Parts: sequence; C-alpha cells; structure tokens
Amino acid sequence: MEKVVFGSQAEVLVVDDSSMILSLMRRILDKTYIVHAVASGEECLEFVQSHIPDLILLDFHMTGIDGLETLHRLKSNPETNLIPVIFLTGDEHNETEIQSLHDGAIDFISKNPLVPGVLLQRVKNTLALTLLQKKLQEEVNRQTLQIKVLTREITEALAKTVDAKDHYTRGHSQRVANYSAEIARRMGKSPKEQEEIYYMGLLHDIGKIGVAGSIIRKNARLTEDEFEEVKEHPMAGYEILKTITVLPNLPLGAKYHHEHFDGSGYPDGLKGYQIPEVARIIAVADVYDAMTSKRAYSEIRPQAVVRAEIERCRGTYFDPDIANVMLRMIDEDIDYSMREVL
Repeated sequence: MEKVVFGSQAEVLVVDDSSMILSLMRRILDKTYIVHAVASGEECLEFVQSHIPDLILLDFHMTGIDGLETLHRLKSNPETNLIPVIFLTGDEHNETEIQSLHDGAIDFISKNPLVPGVLLQRVKNTLALTLLQKKLQEEVNRQTLQIKVLTREITEALAKTVDAKDHYTRGHSQRVANYSAEIARRMGKSPKEQEEIYYMGLLHDIGKIGVAGSIIRKNARLTEDEFEEVKEHPMAGYEILKTITVLPNLPLGAKYHHEHFDGSGYPDGLKGYQIPEVARIIAVADVYDAMTSKRAYSEIRPQAVVRAEIERCRGTYFDPDIANVMLRMIDEDIDYSMREVL
C-alpha cells in the first residue's frame, strides 16, 4: 500500500488498554503509517511531552485516566491542543459520540466491530484535512507577514516624506514612534499594541504634509495666522489616515497628540482620560524629541532641563502616569544617549 506523506511519513499514536486492540490496530495501520502504541491515558500524556504525533486514536473507556479526561488534558495544553483525536469505543450510544465530538474529538470510530477499511479511510481523511488546515494557516501567516512588512514600509515612507520638509526634523517621526513603543512596552502593553502605537507615532505628523514648508522651517516665532495653519495639521492627518481600514486606530495619534491633559490643547480641547491613551503616550514622546533634537528655532536642551520640563507639565500637558514612565526612562539614561539610540 502506498505510504501517506504528511510532511514526512505520518505518525499515529494508538491509546487503548486492550493489548488485542493495540495489536490489531498496529497490523492495520503500520503498512501505511508509523504507529506508536500505549496502554493508558497516563502513558499517552507522557508520550506527547517529548513526541508530537500527527494523529491520536484514543480509547473512550480505559482504567485510570479515561479517554475524555485524556482529551481534556491534551486540549488544555498549548503544545498538544492541535493534535487531531479520533475516539475509539465499543459503545453503541449516540450520547457517547456526541460527548466526544463536543469535547474536541475530530471523529469517532466504533470498535464493535472494528472495520479495517473504515479505520484506514477515517485516518486518511483526518490526516488530509489536518494537512490542508496546516497549509492554509501557513499561507495566512505568510500573507499576514507580507501585509505587515508592506504596512511598515509604507508608513515609514510617509513619515520620511513629512520629515523631509525640514532637514532639522528628519528622523523625528521615527524617534517618536520608537519612544512611544518603548513607553507602551513599559506600561505592559502587548506586542501587538506596541506595534500599533509605533505606526501611530510614525504618522502622528502626517498632516504637516499640507503645511507650507516656509512655516515648518521658520526659525523665528510664528505669527498668529501661521500658528493657526500649523494647528490644522492634526485634523488634516486624521482625514488622511481615517480611510486606512487595515489599521483602524491609526488616525487617533495624528488627531489627538496635541490635546493636553488639562483640556488646553487642540483640536477638540479634550481633557484627561477623554484623550485616547495612545495620543497621551505620543504627546510625551513628541515633546521629549522636540527638546532633545536640534531644530531651526532651538538647540538640544540639557537632559536636566528636559526632565524638569516634563516634570513641570505632569498633569497639565501630560498624563501624569505616562509622564512618570518617561521620567524613569530619562533617569535610566545616564549618558544621555536614548535620543540617539531609540
């Protein structure tokens, strides 16, 4: 009989407390598959600690740990919960079949009588289905990775377009993104949340693409009209980003990073926790970078001055808890290199 290829030759673990059944199963299956056999649920659980089979054929009624309990333990373990399980039983009650399928078994085979052709076909179908699911998941993962890479490349390109309007601010968006992601990490955010806020930080100033370069590069105090034009960039950024459905929260950083914790910011004058948390994080990162990098209108400020300013603005411009995270980052940055590394 032709071998079934499942990556390499498929491996089947048979679990039954009857030596006669184990012997019969081995005779039926070992022409096609690599067969392992154990006589109890305890031995099954011990086996899978060091070796993951492609399929488990599991007796429903066994002494010691029965089939259902063995199945529950397999499904509760992240290392084994994806192993397909087919139950074997001599029961003729529908309740047994319903219970086993409900608890996570993929199929059900009667041992009364055990028909070799049925067993082989069920095993073949289950392994083929598992292989298909595996390949589909691999393709999904590949496509997801491609989308993530493309998303990162596009957002970085857009951020560089904005920063290029003023050579003094080149790298600003990248640094704000890095600071924001690090603050999020220290706040206990998940890797996915850290990645999302990284993208928000990259594009927080995307609205400046519509602000005149002469205003952005101006090395003197802005006039009232010029400042009003600058104040339009959060809403402009929001309008640009709100159509990107793959990252639905992306516009939040652009729109709200100039809101102040005391309600004195713009564009909506939000106060306290009305301001989205991601924007409260980006606000601190944005100001830190503005003070620690050279601008057309200012030099790099000494670290002590930067720290004192963030301390002073706790609870007014900044969420005090998020400001505290940045203050700890500054205190750990003994040689004042964070602005060059992150």
